[in-house]
Amino acid sequence: MTGDGAWVPILVLWCALSIDRLLGEPPARLHPVVWMGRYLSWAGRRIAPADHAPHGGPATRFLAGALAWAAGACIVLWVAWAGQRLLEPLTPWIAVPLAGTLLKPMLAWRMLASEVQAVEQGLAVSLDVGRERLGRLVSRDVSGLDEHGVRESAIESLAENLSDSVVAPLFWFVLAGLPGAALYRFANTADAMWGYRGARGGRNWEWAGKFAARADDVLSWVPARVTALLLALADRRWIIGLHSQARRTPSPNGGWPMAAMAMLLGVRLGKPGVYLLNESGRLPAKADTTRALRLAGVAVVLSALAGSLALWASDATTDAAMTLPMPR
Repeated sequence: MTGDGAWVPILVLWCALSIDRLLGEPPARLHPVVWMGRYLSWAGRRIAPADHAPHGGPATRFLAGALAWAAGACIVLWVAWAGQRLLEPLTPWIAVPLAGTLLKPMLAWRMLASEVQAVEQGLAVSLDVGRERLGRLVSRDVSGLDEHGVRESAIESLAENLSDSVVAPLFWFVLAGLPGAALYRFANTADAMWGYRGARGGRNWEWAGKFAARADDVLSWVPARVTALLLALADRRWIIGLHSQARRTPSPNGGWPMAAMAMLLGVRLGKPGVYLLNESGRLPAKADTTRALRLAGVAVVLSALAGSLALWASDATTDAAMTLPMPR
């Protein structure tokens, strides 16, 4: 897909988003992220000791986790690179839909929006149903949350995953094509499965998952801040004090889209005993979930437009550089 100008990757980007909107997620047996998860689950059982077993030295566990992460990343990069190379000789009218199909599993806007809507629909039935739906969206214990707590968690997850599941994959696709998007999805999945402090699932991840957590932090640093900017643009106003609010979360990145969403909605969002964003805001109501989904949807479109502009500008800059007269 090289040599055809910027319009080919631009069409691939929009094709992937269109497939996501129309069809949603592919079957689990065909989903690349499911395959990544299977590898990470298999490798995780070998790098993270059982919680009751001797943990070994921190350096040993950290190195094992880093090597297992790197091995998986190499496989993902090679498969994505090979897929992209196989499409390059094809005519764009064949390559674009095929590449869009390959890019689509790296992002998941329709599924994210549907899951957040399902939480609100569950709350309309009962608190227990709302909690049950939220449990499919977040990894935290939801059993003690009241209605407002369930809604807070759903809006937080929407904001954070807007970055992880849409903006960041598109960002890395613009920079590095299919391999870039695939590598980011692998890193984000590894962080979700390995990036815990202490024990989880009967295994100790304190050192075994540290490299995965840091790799995701690095790859998500710019997209998280871009997501906050996109949300502000979606609401057509600047967010004063965003930086100080975003720093309140343990994550160096998650606080940016969550704080932006909290301040734009005028609500408070938090995790009991961990952080509280926009503490002067009101408790979120049903209308806030609806508005949050609208803002996130506009941000998705803006991210695609920004990515298209970046691809066009990069191609134009390259063409201009190639036409400059060579010095004698």
